[in-house]
Amino acid sequence: MAPPRPQPFEGRAGPAADIERTARALLARMTLAEKLGCLDGDTPFWSGMAEIATQDASHRHPWPAGVVPRLGIGGLHFVDGPRGVVLEGGATTFPVPIARGASWDPELEERIGVAIGLEARSFGANWVGAVCVNLLRHPGWGRAQETYGEDPVHVGAMGAALTRGLQRHTIACVKHFALNSIDGCRFLVDVQASPRVLQELYLPHFRDCVDAGAGSVMSAYNRVNGEWCGQHPQLLQGLLKDRWGFRGFVVTDFIFGLRDGPRALQAGLDLEMPFPMILAGSLGPAAGHPLSAAQLARIDDAVLRQLRVQLAVPAGR
Repeated sequence: MAPPRPQPFEGRAGPAADIERTARALLARMTLAEKLGCLDGDTPFWSGMAEIATQDASHRHPWPAGVVPRLGIGGLHFVDGPRGVVLEGGATTFPVPIARGASWDPELEERIGVAIGLEARSFGANWVGAVCVNLLRHPGWGRAQETYGEDPVHVGAMGAALTRGLQRHTIACVKHFALNSIDGCRFLVDVQASPRVLQELYLPHFRDCVDAGAGSVMSAYNRVNGEWCGQHPQLLQGLLKDRWGFRGFVVTDFIFGLRDGPRALQAGLDLEMPFPMILAGSLGPAAGHPLSAAQLARIDDAVLRQLRVQLAVPAGR
């Protein structure tokens, strides 16, 4: 097996070794409660759901996670954004990615990524869900306009360009890993694909974005070959982290992207968004039993990944 390639997002705010030392020093000072708090979003569930239902909260403010005031850790602040920063108040609406894909112009797409990243920072966000690279396969897919097309080479080139642009100022979030191409039964469907089909068609464009420096990857709602993507050890740990050398963090798709907290944690999931839900209720004191050594090690790894990526975001706008 070839050694993992270095991740370009490291070192943008300073030497990679300094970022790693700082992240590990912060981790060593954190209490277990603070670490557990970094595994899910910081918005309470019921008030957050009410805000979404009554005030369209998804379009009004970034979603926070991993804020630790005691240690001066500012946390992650997420906004959606395939067509630009999806917030009210003056953000630019760019052509949708399916239209930008028709340009066949990665250089232009990288410039759009820079612009989206700068606007996200102006709204107080440092993390943007703007890199949708699922292949367009089903005419009823609700996110058809948010990807670039149906060819993995084309989608990979455009997604990598957007990633590079975003990572100059923010954390890019590549989604939805993997084989998410239908909405009507996305919480039920089990996509069956052979290893060759996966490696040649449905995964190369995700690796292109990882190699371009993506700081985060979002898991999909669906299952792949019998396992839910948010707790899929072969996809998250075996392929993404071990084989591709991804050093960023893995986040769930929002609200209902997780089924089994302990299983997901051990499979390589690092963060549940945007509320404390499954992980918060199934680990440590909330579950009524102590954490195992393997769980503690995995929690440390998850938090370290988040800290590492946060520290690599350049200061200012």
